[in-house]
Amino acid sequence: MKMPVKNRIAEFHDEMTQWRHHLHANPELSYQEYGTARFVAEKLRSYGIQVTEGVGGTGVVGVLHGNHESERSIGLRADMDALAIEERNDFAHRSTNRGVMHACGHDGHTTMLLGAARYLAETRNFSGRVVFIFQPAEEMGGQDGGAARMIREGLFENFRCDEIYGLHNWPGIEVGSFAVKAGLMMASGDAFEIEVTSTGMHAAQPHKGADVVLTAGHILVALQQISARNTDPLDAIVVSATQIHGGDAYNVLPNKVTIRGTVRAFSPAARAAAEPAVRRIVDGTALSTGAECKVSYTQQYPTLINSHSAAQSAEAAGSLIFNKVETNPPQTMIVEDFAFMLEDRTGCYGWIGNGPDDNGRILHSAWFDFNDEALPFGASYYATLVEARRN
Repeated sequence: MKMPVKNRIAEFHDEMTQWRHHLHANPELSYQEYGTARFVAEKLRSYGIQVTEGVGGTGVVGVLHGNHESERSIGLRADMDALAIEERNDFAHRSTNRGVMHACGHDGHTTMLLGAARYLAETRNFSGRVVFIFQPAEEMGGQDGGAARMIREGLFENFRCDEIYGLHNWPGIEVGSFAVKAGLMMASGDAFEIEVTSTGMHAAQPHKGADVVLTAGHILVALQQISARNTDPLDAIVVSATQIHGGDAYNVLPNKVTIRGTVRAFSPAARAAAEPAVRRIVDGTALSTGAECKVSYTQQYPTLINSHSAAQSAEAAGSLIFNKVETNPPQTMIVEDFAFMLEDRTGCYGWIGNGPDDNGRILHSAWFDFNDEALPFGASYYATLVEARRN
């Protein structure tokens, strides 16, 4: 079995594990990553890396120059925020922040990039410079999320990156494995909110107004015709109603029901077709039941598309580090705001194995925990990407 080729990183694996456990025990929500950002900035400064704090809110950027002169600049990005989930694990490093936990592994992402930063600061065996980007608010997403905000506030103007790379842990892929795909890898993501309103009535007298619960039910079912009948069956799209709220009493038909959900697609055509289809369904249902309906629809995430050249660089680096590199993994309907950075810069996003996805080790689960055995693989991968630039 191949071990990380960066032996120095393997030497401080235990320290990285301690960092990761500290971050896991102290999770912070989007744009509240004050302690996390402080921890990151202190580590970077201790390595002799130039640090800028407060980038895009609570983001941190570090800049390191190699021993070989070059104008080339490579960006490496990790996300820092946690989720509003009450952790159910009982290990020693479980969350101490009630109702907040690292259920998506951003504690591990931050730690891997810190490990790469430490190694590269010690060796500086590369050309040009590396920009370490510790991004806030990935979970908030859309234009309000950390990636879009950092770009909007001048990330790439102030810290030039010719190309940029990121990683996400992936349950279901074994530790020591890596998956990357040239071209489209992750879906676009949009959000909708539908408000259904009427006067509200006694449950025994539904004829005295429009039934918002019945109307909402018709809408919920009809939304599924978008993928079945309103878009090309060869263009994958998934419409998910994830929330429905309405009513307080068992014997009263409420005056409002709110439906919220997401639309995810791979092709621009399917994505473009979804919003008008949602509006037609809602308007038509309202007309048939007599309820009032209002739709709010927001395009949030672009598709994540890896450039072919950067994917080749990622594959080459990965082949030196990982036991297995998968270059044609199935695309996923999960969205990722690193896609905004890839719209702005050449780059590549990959998945690093987190081990089996059983026993709650799935993303956004109250039982999730990043696999510490993956830490040296991710740090070594980042370092290898940078060290490949020596001309």
